[in-house]
Amino acid sequence: MTTQVNEALIRSLTPSVLAVLVRRGADFAAAEDAVQDALVEAVRAWPADQPRDPKGWLVTVAWRRFLDATRADAARRRREDLVDEEPVPGPTPTVDDTLQLYFLCAHPSLTPSSAIALTLRAVGGLTTRQIAQAYLVPEATMAQRISRAKRTVSGVRFDQPGDVATVLRVLYLVFNEGYSGDVDLAAEAIRLTRQLAAAFDHPEVAGLLALMLLHHARRAARTAPDGSLVPLAEQDRGRWDTKLIAEGIGVLQAALARDRLGEFQAQAAIAALHADAPTAEETDWVQIVEWYDELARLTDSPVVRLNRAVAVGQADGPRAGLAALAELDASLPRHTAVAAYLHERDGDLATAARLYAEAARKAPNLAERDHLTRQAARLNARRRH
Repeated sequence: MTTQVNEALIRSLTPSVLAVLVRRGADFAAAEDAVQDALVEAVRAWPADQPRDPKGWLVTVAWRRFLDATRADAARRRREDLVDEEPVPGPTPTVDDTLQLYFLCAHPSLTPSSAIALTLRAVGGLTTRQIAQAYLVPEATMAQRISRAKRTVSGVRFDQPGDVATVLRVLYLVFNEGYSGDVDLAAEAIRLTRQLAAAFDHPEVAGLLALMLLHHARRAARTAPDGSLVPLAEQDRGRWDTKLIAEGIGVLQAALARDRLGEFQAQAAIAALHADAPTAEETDWVQIVEWYDELARLTDSPVVRLNRAVAVGQADGPRAGLAALAELDASLPRHTAVAAYLHERDGDLATAARLYAEAARKAPNLAERDHLTRQAARLNARRRH
């Protein structure tokens, strides 16, 4: 078996192995260090001789590393009673433990950035270097962030109930980071959410998985060959991944059938309506507005209401969209860009061009700024002819 295959297997086993050590009484930081040592040993040893029970092998090696480290540390002598006798590894139930590990990594005491980093390290099995590259920060900075996060959760009891909403929020933040460096964070978030869905039967977990699949299905069409953004209405739908769309819709339908609507299910329903339309012109905007109404009721989010204004502009005309937009705080991110779009649809090219240029100056990233600048230039060119 190749090293690459081994690494994929190792990463899939990481959370359950870590969970076993924490369940046995190791504090999180010490357990995580021991598991990382075991993973390094596995990468070295397995290509030549992979064990028949890879998880049992990892648990055994990690637990022994933990015992060695604990016994060598004079300051931790008080742990000797806990670790005096080594449990026989054997088969260990892991579903509940793995689920608790998700909850622990998304603990409310952690900042979002720390929760993301700890989740990718402990549950995802990524190295500190990979996480640092993905978030475009120095490896030393990421190492400090992860160390602080591990210290924060080391005192948290492993049997405390977790908040699935916080876990889902962390995974959604990972997904939205997309791709940087050699780690595809969108794909990693989908992998982790699949794992969570297998361990935890909850319609919102399914809703988030469906949302990720439906968004990811459009990924190839989102940028032009020169790297510029391609708006949804202009995307080549032939480049959308129909297999992912079908899977996402199937997961969503099963979740909605349970009649426990949550925000990720509502977002996924909107994404499904976009994905299901053969052309942009055939999009069911009326139904999308209805789903935005549900989403606004669930979240009371200004960003949701901003997106709803765009949908209203499509369903009922640009002036209806502008009326909905007028009810919102003009300082909202993307408010100016939405106003520009709706004014363009209403035929006011001068106002739209001015607003596109203003929105470009406020854009949070280079790709969005370039896109909005091109929109302003396009309208100014039309006005001159």
